[in-house]
Amino acid sequence: MIGVPRRALVKGAGVVAAVAAVGSFVPSVAVAAPASATPGARKKAPTSANGWTLEQRANHVSTVWTRPVSGTGLEVDVRIGDVEAILLHVVRRYHYEVEQLPGVDLAGWQPIGGLKKDAPESNLASGTAVRIRPGAGASGSLFPLQVLTVRDILADCEGVVRWGGDDDPVDESLFYIGLGPDDARVRKVADRFRVQEATPGLGAGVTVDVLAPSRRERAKRLHREQRAH
Repeated sequence: MIGVPRRALVKGAGVVAAVAAVGSFVPSVAVAAPASATPGARKKAPTSANGWTLEQRANHVSTVWTRPVSGTGLEVDVRIGDVEAILLHVVRRYHYEVEQLPGVDLAGWQPIGGLKKDAPESNLASGTAVRIRPGAGASGSLFPLQVLTVRDILADCEGVVRWGGDDDPVDESLFYIGLGPDDARVRKVADRFRVQEATPGLGAGVTVDVLAPSRRERAKRLHREQRAH
């Protein structure tokens, strides 16, 4: 082994000590704050209970507009697009098959200030719910055959729409989108209703037998599934 001169060892030790001393005076590098903590970062828009964005008003810089319910003479403030196609189908079938509705018996969008923010009724504030016969929310407001028809309408919507009659507390006047805005089933059902509406002999208003065994079984199955959630 080749010997290292003592002078070199002493010099090397001095360099190491000097570096260590300088390091102790160098300020530590600041760690960047996560993007979410950046001042002025955009906050997530508030949503109704079903995950859809709240709207502050209807018919002005909004996704909620007053829409006619074709064939009924009714109109309602509702979220345009897929939600509109689905909820107006529900209203039409209800009007034709459950009970004819005067204009005062149909209501849509409401500002969130007058609603319970964590309850299903908050969905009215995102334009994703309607009230049919608003004053008749208590359990037992419908006759048995009317309930069977409502169940058939819900089954027609393939679980995309929930009825407040299945909630706790009960609100039989409330119908709302039960899935979030990113759920592909919303678009699927909306597209089906749009095609039916444009096709003679299909869509709301066509006579159906809600007591047919296949329809009853479909409705019962959905009822069980929705009551379990």
